Amino acid sequence: MKFLKQLPNIKGKRVIVRVDFNVPIRNSRVVDDFRIRAALPTINYLRKKGAKIILLSHIGRKGESLKPTALYLKKFVSSTFIPEIAGNQATNKVKELKNGEVILLENLRKNPGEEKNDLNFTKKLAKLGDIYINEAFPVSHRKQASVYQLPKLLPNYFGFQFEQEIKNLNAALKPSHPFLFILGGAKFETKIDLLKKFVKKADIIFVGGALANNFFKEIGFEIGQSVADKKNFGLKKLLDTQKVFIPVDVVVTKRTARGSLTSTGIKSINEVSRDEKIVDIGPTSIKLLEHLIKKSKFILWNGPLGLYEEGFGGSTEAILKFLAKQKKKTIIGGGDTVALISKLKLEKKFTFVSTGGGATLEYLAKGTLPGIESLK
Repeated sequence: MKFLKQLPNIKGKRVIVRVDFNVPIRNSRVVDDFRIRAALPTINYLRKKGAKIILLSHIGRKGESLKPTALYLKKFVSSTFIPEIAGNQATNKVKELKNGEVILLENLRKNPGEEKNDLNFTKKLAKLGDIYINEAFPVSHRKQASVYQLPKLLPNYFGFQFEQEIKNLNAALKPSHPFLFILGGAKFETKIDLLKKFVKKADIIFVGGALANNFFKEIGFEIGQSVADKKNFGLKKLLDTQKVFIPVDVVVTKRTARGSLTSTGIKSINEVSRDEKIVDIGPTSIKLLEHLIKKSKFILWNGPLGLYEEGFGGSTEAILKFLAKQKKKTIIGGGDTVALISKLKLEKKFTFVSTGGGATLEYLAKGTLPGIESLK
């Protein structure tokens, strides 16, 4: 694998950098800049070397614009936003670029060729640059034009953040023991393979978030209106290993007559009623997880312990603050978890915070990604 420091003299070269500026935006303002800041060392290194820098990124849905992100980027880097991807305006602006200058092109997903991994679209992108750098770890699990096809058409390298992702996530594949794996969030179907893999590697696994509801359901507990997969995953076998811990109490809510959610308090997992919804783990479960953390030397954490996106981040925040005080080797990934770390300004309290969500999970499960294979 080729990394940024191996680049030859690039003064005057047009360098395409695939970044991941898919950051949360509310009211046209960036609310979490973690992924933007993670790409800055690579961008600034290229500027100092006199490269002409063309940033490519996607954001959210096809109709969204990177303009708010571009305005925010100016806080850190003098740059110009081009409101198109590979048309005449972008081509002409690239020709006008001076050494050390930076442009950010419009949302790649506005062109259907990006998600279709279309070769003709990729060739248009390739004409903009002389060298390609992948600094978009969070999207490198997808076979899309700018991540998978484009590096095959240009000399290619990995950026500084991408290098750190690989280095630190590899440590999770050969961890110190006792090793605690905390798995939260939702979409159990995408995480079951990871859980089965790490039940062999980890000494302890704690499952929280909506994922725990699948365990409750398969054991036979009532989960009411809670988020859960319909499929049965045979999870009792995992519990039989005696390595897997699930919450013993939960925070529940109930819909009022007007349709809004109201908290109905903390209940044992065998007390949830049919009209209630599990939204977070309870205080006894938090204490249990703190005890498991104290026993461990290495902690890998992916995904929040409650429905963070619905405002129930209490347990995740409490555990993050507790973990930040422990002198343990800790690697954390997953979009919502990382957003909360950023909000609490705790990034420097952990060994490594991954920019990836799904990409982190896939790398841990398979040891590689399509975006890595295409650069080999």
